[in-house]
Amino acid sequence: MEFDYVIVGGGSAGSVLAARLSEDPSVTVCLIEAGGEGRDIFVRAPIGVAALLPGRPKINNWAYQTVPQAGLNGRKGYQPRGRALGGSSAINAMLYVRGHPSDYDDWAAAGCGGWGWEDVLPFFRRAERNERGADALHGDGGPLQVGNQRSPRPVTQAFLDACAESQIRVHDDLNGPDYEGAAKFQVTQFFDGDRVGERCSVAAAYLHPAMNRKNLKVLTRAHATGLVLDGKRAVGACYRQGGEDKAVGARREVIVSGGAFNSPQLLLLSGIGPGEELKRHGIAVAHELPGVGQNLQDHLDFILLWKSLQTDMVGIGARATLNLIREILQWWRDGSGVVATPSAEAGAFLKTDPSLARPDIQLHFVIGMVDDHMRKLHLGYGYSCHICALRPHSRGEVGLASADPLAAPRIDPKFLSDERDATTLLNGVKMTRRILDAPALARYRHRELYLSGKEDDAELMAHIRSRADTIYHPVGTCRMGPRSKGNGARGTDAMAVVDPQLRVHGMEGLRVVDASVMPTLIGGNTNAPTIMIAEKAAEMIRGRAA
Repeated sequence: MEFDYVIVGGGSAGSVLAARLSEDPSVTVCLIEAGGEGRDIFVRAPIGVAALLPGRPKINNWAYQTVPQAGLNGRKGYQPRGRALGGSSAINAMLYVRGHPSDYDDWAAAGCGGWGWEDVLPFFRRAERNERGADALHGDGGPLQVGNQRSPRPVTQAFLDACAESQIRVHDDLNGPDYEGAAKFQVTQFFDGDRVGERCSVAAAYLHPAMNRKNLKVLTRAHATGLVLDGKRAVGACYRQGGEDKAVGARREVIVSGGAFNSPQLLLLSGIGPGEELKRHGIAVAHELPGVGQNLQDHLDFILLWKSLQTDMVGIGARATLNLIREILQWWRDGSGVVATPSAEAGAFLKTDPSLARPDIQLHFVIGMVDDHMRKLHLGYGYSCHICALRPHSRGEVGLASADPLAAPRIDPKFLSDERDATTLLNGVKMTRRILDAPALARYRHRELYLSGKEDDAELMAHIRSRADTIYHPVGTCRMGPRSKGNGARGTDAMAVVDPQLRVHGMEGLRVVDASVMPTLIGGNTNAPTIMIAEKAAEMIRGRAA
């Protein structure tokens, strides 16, 4: 088989690309995805994240682990990633967050021309069909339904009231002109049509409606094993499907969209990357590119948990099971209730130091007790609050555990390897505890898990190291940057993997399009920015954008 474009990875970026490129009937597109179609009930029902996230069993989830982390007392971290069409948008909390405008201006200032805030805003708006309608910051004509929450719980409002009591501004749009403060999240969820209340994954928004196009071939349960190279040109991809090794050719381009872990892994398996890493695994060097797999950044997260005697939340036990049955019936009727919740119903962007130019921590307030990625369960009802440091200084890497293309990649985030991250997280946890101690939450508080609230800084930091882990925002392992001066660049980046057009440096017919190209981690959740990157990439590939 041969197509004009071969896209490897059907996650958030790959789904956008396949749908957008195949809008042109004069070109042919093939999408290769290791997982299934992402249409099952665990994906469609938002509360199904409780079954998908733990990875026990691995339903639509790669369920990776990191190497032992020195900064986390030698523990291995857990890295759930979506394995289905739609990728991690099929297993996430559906939160639609863009980050701070200055995050993108930082990219442009670092030499990535065309990626400043004013450059990327049109692509955010193009993707979005916002329930609130169109304005200067939001769109209402895109495929991705972005809605208000169907049935937020009273405890969520109590959290927002506690923020107000703590002199934190409460507003209604975390993607608005001033994102500092607290608000309910908007979510990627159907708000009209016959799927109201269901998750609007990127596949459901973009790809599923396009899969009957004659010029689009979608291969599922097809695990990519390498790229086909002709010298310094990518001309296809190899994959394993149904126990058979197969290949597909690309006349124009191969686009790698496997995400921050799988994209660098595929490049390395194909001989593209640091020579020492390749030789270590017996892989011939096809193209020396030292930045592949480097620059891994992720949001390290710590969770405060409270048990509650109130029951209007997500709980575990006989009463909670009966309530859930009623809630499932309600969701089937009208798409509302607890089954429709993103679980993380409200959040905040806050400064641990008032002198900072922009917030440095993010909170996610959850209407249940989320402990160790829902892998440690607690009977009864309760709530949680996540705290993450938004712009980490620590840098990790992704490499190969072996030359076996079916093996998991080697993931080493090097969490808290830079002590500045530890200081930010500690200050964020102390600040959040003061919010959770505010009067508005008094009727919900019963007993805090793990902590007494009397710990000194050293004790609290030790506890953070014993329980902190990712909140699922890995980026940067195929980072974008200039390799030669000119075109508005301020210098060169010897570790850049792709140029501002997302073309792999030194190669032809090969791009990377996903969160791995982010030079630095944006200050917020990464799904909406990944969709934006793919929208912009589709226009660049078609020659309609700079």
